[in-house]
Amino acid sequence: MIKIKIFREKGLINGFKLSGHADSGPYGYDLVCAGVSAVSFGSVNAVTSLCNIELDVNMNEGGYLEVFIPPNISSEIKEKARLIFEAMVISLITIENDYKQFITIKDK
Repeated sequence: MIKIKIFREKGLINGFKLSGHADSGPYGYDLVCAGVSAVSFGSVNAVTSLCNIELDVNMNEGGYLEVFIPPNISSEIKEKARLIFEAMVISLITIENDYKQFITIKDK
């Protein structure tokens, strides 16, 4: 199962953590894993490119990705990054709604 935790400060997203594997299909054909990976990595790449910031990223090939928005950036850039990550959360919830047996999201 893919487990996703969303971290918030005063209701505003400042990071997230993904761990685990969906195991919803054979290796290379796991649509849930592919969808979650595309949404999460696409969002990280969008924030990095569009906001021109270096995110705090920790990941490994074992199905683990942890990302935080750095605290020392302008409030304008932080707001843009948060908006992109909020869109990511909506996309992940859409996946969760159809594949609850393979993915769970905790929004703290």
